[in-house]
Formats: sequence, C-alpha cells, structure tokens
Amino acid sequence: MTVIAKSDHGTGLGAALWQRALAQVAVHAQAHGAHLARTVVLVPYAQLMPWAQRHWALQFPQGFAPRFETSRNWARQLQVFEPSADDFAGDVARDTLTARALLDRVGQGAQREMLATPLQEAAAQLAPVVAAVPPAQRVAWGDGARTLLASADEGSSLHYEALVARLALEWVLASRHATDVLFEPGVRAAVDAVVVLEGFQSDALTPALMAHWGECGVRVALPALVDAVPAPPQLALHTATDAEDEAHRAAACVLAHVRDGRVPVALAATDRALIRRVLAHLDSSGVLVRDESGWILSTTRAASRVMAALQAAAWNASSNAVLDWIKHTPALMSGEVNRLEQWLRKGVVQHWSAAAARDLSAQPHLARTVATVEAWRDTLRTARPLAQWLPALRAVLEQAGQWQGLQADPAGMRVLAALRLQDGQQAELEGWGPGDGGAGRRMTLAEFTRWAKDVLEAGRYVAAQAADAPVVVVPLPQLLARPFAAAVLPGCDEKRLQAAPEPAGDWSQAQREAWGLPTRQSLEAAQRAAWAHALRTPVVDVLWRTGDEGGEPLLASALVLALQLEGTATPGTDDRAAREVLATPTQRPQPVGQALPVVQLSSTAYSDLRHCPYRFFAQRQLGLREADELDAAVDKRDFGNWLHAVLQRFHEALLAEPADGADERRARMDAAAEAVTHEQRLQDGDFLPFAAGWSQLRDGYLHWLAGHEQQGASFRQAEVKARQPLGDLELIGTLDRIDGVSSTGEPTALVIDYKTESDSVTRQRIKAGAEDTQLAFYAALLSHDTLRAAYVNVGERGETQLHEQDEVVHLRDVLIEGIQHDMARIAAGAPLPALGEGSVCEFCAVRGLCRKDYWADAKQAPPVQQTP
Repeated sequence: MTVIAKSDHGTGLGAALWQRALAQVAVHAQAHGAHLARTVVLVPYAQLMPWAQRHWALQFPQGFAPRFETSRNWARQLQVFEPSADDFAGDVARDTLTARALLDRVGQGAQREMLATPLQEAAAQLAPVVAAVPPAQRVAWGDGARTLLASADEGSSLHYEALVARLALEWVLASRHATDVLFEPGVRAAVDAVVVLEGFQSDALTPALMAHWGECGVRVALPALVDAVPAPPQLALHTATDAEDEAHRAAACVLAHVRDGRVPVALAATDRALIRRVLAHLDSSGVLVRDESGWILSTTRAASRVMAALQAAAWNASSNAVLDWIKHTPALMSGEVNRLEQWLRKGVVQHWSAAAARDLSAQPHLARTVATVEAWRDTLRTARPLAQWLPALRAVLEQAGQWQGLQADPAGMRVLAALRLQDGQQAELEGWGPGDGGAGRRMTLAEFTRWAKDVLEAGRYVAAQAADAPVVVVPLPQLLARPFAAAVLPGCDEKRLQAAPEPAGDWSQAQREAWGLPTRQSLEAAQRAAWAHALRTPVVDVLWRTGDEGGEPLLASALVLALQLEGTATPGTDDRAAREVLATPTQRPQPVGQALPVVQLSSTAYSDLRHCPYRFFAQRQLGLREADELDAAVDKRDFGNWLHAVLQRFHEALLAEPADGADERRARMDAAAEAVTHEQRLQDGDFLPFAAGWSQLRDGYLHWLAGHEQQGASFRQAEVKARQPLGDLELIGTLDRIDGVSSTGEPTALVIDYKTESDSVTRQRIKAGAEDTQLAFYAALLSHDTLRAAYVNVGERGETQLHEQDEVVHLRDVLIEGIQHDMARIAAGAPLPALGEGSVCEFCAVRGLCRKDYWADAKQAPPVQQTP
C-alpha cells in the first residue's frame, strides 16, 4: 500500500477537497439531528468509496461514520433485485431476449432481428430516467412522456424509429427497477439523512432522492470544492505523428514520472486501443499498472475462442474460420491441424462445406480430422431454445478441450459467467420469459451467435491488480477527488476528445430536456469541467497524433487548441531515451547448391534460375514456398487457370463430336464454362468481374478459331503432361495445347501456350528471342525434329491473337545447351547469387530471405536516431 500511504496525509488537491466535503456532511447531519450511523453519503462512482472512508477516518477518528455508497450499490445492499419475466433488467443477456419477445407480441416478428438491438439500447437509455421517478408518480410521468413521442404510423419514413421509441418507453415504464427500493417507506424511516456528492454530471436519481428525503437530503458538488492550486500546474503538450508514436511518448511520460517519484500517475483512458499499446510498453519496462476501467469482454482472448467456435459452426463458414478455431482446440494434435491446413491451402478450398464434401477415403488421417470437426459442428447446427443452446455449446467446448483452459483463465471465467455456461446458472433462465417468449423461443445458430456477441460486447473484464500500483488507468472524469501527482492524457485529438460529445440515442432535444436525458450542452459542460479539473493536476502531459492509421490528418482537440491559445502550456520534451543504431549491412547471399542435385526441371524453375539464381536455390532446391491464401479473391491467375480448363473441355468435346455451326460452338463453350465453374467450386460473386466479359472473350476466341482452322490447323491434345530426359536431368512440363497444322503434306506439330495478359506483353515475349525460354522449353519437351510454337493471347475484349516464334527449333537447341551448362556449373559448386535486378524483385517471395534492402552495396541512409 505504498502509494496510498503516501497520499493518506497529503495536503494536495484531493485531501483539501475531501476535508471540505466531509465537513459539510458532518454539519448537515448535526443540523438535522441525524445519527451518523444512519446517514448515507452517495459518491459519484464506486472507486471513491474507499477514499471517502479513509479520509473520514483521518478527519473524524472518533465516533461513528456514515455509510459511503453509490446509488446502485446502496440499492443492492438493501435488496437483491429479481426482475420479473418482462422487466427491463439492465442485463444484455436477458434484455435482448425480452426485446425480441416484445417485438413478436406487437406483430413485428419479421423485423425482430433488425429492431431488437435498437430497442434494447433505447430502453437502456431511458431506464435511468424512469428509475429516477418515484414508483407512485410513474403513471402520471408516463402520460406526459407519451405526448412527446412521434406517431408510429405504418408507411411513414420514420415508422420503425417511432415504434422502437414508443415500445422502449412502455417497456421501462412497466418494469420494476433496482433502485425502486430506495423509495420504500422502511428505507426512509431507517435513514436519517442523505448526502449526495456530485461529480461533473448529475445523476438523474439525485433530484428524486432529494425530494424524497426533503430537508434531510443535501447535494454537495465536489468540483465546486476544489481550491485554487498552490502553484500553477506544469502543462506539457506533445504532438505525435501516429498511434504508435503517441503510445511510445505516452509510455515515456509515465516512466519519467515514476522515475522522478511523481506517483501515483493517472493515465486517462480516452482511447482504449491506444491505452492497450501504452500498457504493453509499460509492461515491458516492469511497471505495475492498475486498470480501473477494464476491457470490453469481447476483446479478451477467452471471448474470441468461444466466438470462434460459434462462427466455425455456421453453414457458410470459411475454411479460415474453422482453422482459426481448431488451432486452439487441445483435443486435436498440432500435426493433425497442420496436415489439414496444408491440404486446404494446397487445394485453395475456401469454404469448409466444400472440404467436408470431398472424398478423403485415400487419406484416412485427414478424413478422421475432418470427421471430428464435423461432429463438433453438427452439435451446434439445430435450432433450439436458449436453455438447450448453452449445454450444447458447453459440450462442444469440453469435447474440443477448451473448457478447462477457460476455467483456468480469470477472463475465461468471466466469459463463462456472462454467457451463463457455468454450473447452476441455467436455472436463472426459467424466469426469462415464459413459453415461446424470451429464453423459451427457438433460436437458430445465427441468432444464438448474435446473442452471444451482444452479451460479450456489453460485458467488461477488470483483471485483479496490485492496489499499490504507481500507475492507474482511469476515465478522464474519474480523476476527481483522487490524489494524483501527475496525469498523462493521451488521445487528445479532435476525434477521440470532443469538446461536445454526441449524446447517445435518437431522442429529440425536446424529449431530452423534458425527460432529463443527457443533452449535447450538458455533456459539453461535463467534458469541459472534467478537462479543466485534469489540468489542475500538478504535472500534466497532453498528447495527440496528427494522423490516423488510414492516413487521415487529425487536428488537436478543441480543448487542446484553447489551451494553446491561453499560452499556459509549453511544448513537451521527448523523454524517450535515444540511441544510435549503427547500420549493419549484409553481403549478398551466394549459396552453393552442389549438395542439392536437381533431378527435374520445369520451365518455371529454369526461368527462376535465369532471373535470380538465389530464388532458384530457395524455392526449387530448398523447397521453400509461401502459404497459399484461402480467402484470396479470384485474380487474373485464377481466371487463367479457369480459362485453360474451359478450353480443354471445349476442344476435347469438339474433337469427339465435331460441330461447325457458330451457334452450336457458342453453346458448347458456354456449357464448358459452366461445368468448369462448378467443378472448381467458384462462387458467382467472386467470379463476377471476369464473367461480365465472358461473352466478348468467347466470341473473339471462336472467331479466331474459325480462321485458325481454315489455315489447316486442327486440335490434337490439351494439357499434355510431358517428360524428356536430358542426361541425368529430366525436363517436365504441361503443354496447354498441341495442334496439327497441314496445308498439303504431313501435319506439323504446333505447340500453343495460352496467355491472358496484355497483347503487347505477349508481343515482347516473341521479340525477346532467347531471353524468353517458355516456348523453347516446351519445344524441348517434344522429340519432334520439326515443330512450331506460338502464344495465343486470349483477350477479354474479344480479340484473340496468335504470336508465333519462328525460330523455335534454333532457340530450343540453344536452350538445351544452356540448361546443360547451368546444371553442370551448379553440380560443380558454382555460387547461386541473388541478383536483385529489375522488376523480378518487386514481387519476389524470397526477398525477405535474401535481405536485398540491407545489402552492403546498396545505398545506405545515414544513421538515424531511433527509440527503443
């Protein structure tokens, strides 16, 4: 308790405020003859309760002490709130189900999924206002409130908005509320006096409590009791370039305060994503932090594991979604999961349903893994009531081996409790709406997943932390009445620290003013007051960034701009310890592949050797390769593979059953395209950009084919797997197509390779001569003494062109000689250097291995100052 001990007897801002506030409590109790043990003091937030008790003990060490509570905590101490079936409970897990049931009752079942969440949110906004009205006065208050609602006439442009608002109001008016017990006669008789210590924004319940206790109740505004600081605070302004730079500088400011003994340090939780980065830096420095605001439950690792199971069970789950789940299931061995992932990526199986439908009888280990996953998924497919969904989800988590891990994790226990998965919690569901309403209604997997998502997003997880931590993460308004020696305020840009925050909900200004809902004006006043109070901390660091992750420029908050105009703040110094990082360039790699003999050689592999020997060594000799993306969009390469398969099917069918009519050929080509699309399991939406130009491509190809056949050409084979021995080496490859061309005598073989690239690129291939090895390599795969070779460029705009390489036989002989020479040099131990030249490096998969950007002979920048 080091930090608290330092603050107990302090004479700073917090101590003086508490002395004045507690003195007024004592005076009020004495003036009205209230016994201190029968006096209740309400603080604005729960974290102030121990501070109030501690300061009372210091200021009045003798005699009785009042009870220090929040309004909710007080009500909870008096009576455990048990809502009835349709009551608004303030529990998202229950209220979302009740909202769906209410929509069904008013004939809006078809819009249930769309309106349930807005209805629950609207009711949550109205509930504090209605709960602040004494139960005996709510009927009259409700009559007046209904007059401010818009009519929900069918067909009006705001029909659903008006329906939600009216239904939300009726819902909370008909509900009992947890704080209703405070208006009971017995509570009024047992409590002599009530003192409300108000923060920057008044609680809606305060006026009602003051009226209920009459002259025995009093309000004390804590901000008004703050005395002038003995010395002007030290205000430093820090401008950062981006989020990471801002997190670095914020962490450096906190570390500087801790190092200089200015503790405790308040770290304002203006931006939770930014705070996560700051905490990571502080944790690496070994600084203890107490985070009082906690994390949204859905952002915890435990929540992501549970949601991954539900998302993987969806009928349209992607292979990636299933892999994301089973990679964290202890019931499956890592080798099984890796084998499954390799198979999915190799076959580019994007949708899990396609993987489950494959015949895996030849791969028993893989089949067993897929069957296990399918059994788990089957458990979560059938629609059922919530009371049956929860045991089913728990069973899957247990079978997958995840249940034990969740129970061992504090955040996991919080997730299980929020979803009512723990032992004994399901009995609670019996009161969540009778019959088919509430928890009794059947839910599909999608509805149950949405329910779980809403519950986890509404929950919070606060980890157990050291009470004497020198750094405390708090929301900006909760710096009030706390003895912080320094404050670090990150995220003070125009987006995250708005001077006038937007109030929640779609309520009109008239409704907000009449019902006591927060208005923009009240929120602005509270924001400015909290900001002004934070700046009264003895030492304050204000940080903001000038740009967001998406490149969007940002200005400082209007509150910061006003501070700059006042001229009371100074530019902050960068407290990060700078260090000079010396450049350590590497030499170009020059591996030797002598110990890895090349047995087979393809056209693509030899092209790699010609372009960059190091790439050939890494990919062809070492066998390194990138993992294929499962959810990658259909690109030009996929379209090329699809077109190859379509033309193969079309020509083989045409060879079996010749047809000369243009309409017949067009129909056959369309049928081939449809069949290949089905075989390759391509989704219509994914293939749409290429499908839109199919008719032009088809007609252009058929037009070229007719002219090609008139010149004496005829189709022979497609997708020919060819092998040709070359000494100890074997040349391998797949020829797109072989035609026979004859005008008078023996037909000559014509090797054709399809291209879907720009026609100008194909022309450059022909002009390159010996530099382009593809046609020459394909010619080497055939034993013909005379042959021809050409590229057929199939244009998407309806233009198909044939580009023939006239000197292919000569280029083949040159190529074979070059291959033999290159393979002999590799076998003799010649190095395979990384060339690093031209466009080859732009999209090279092994660029990270060759370290091109760090070569010693590359242009080096001078040493720069970098931060740890």
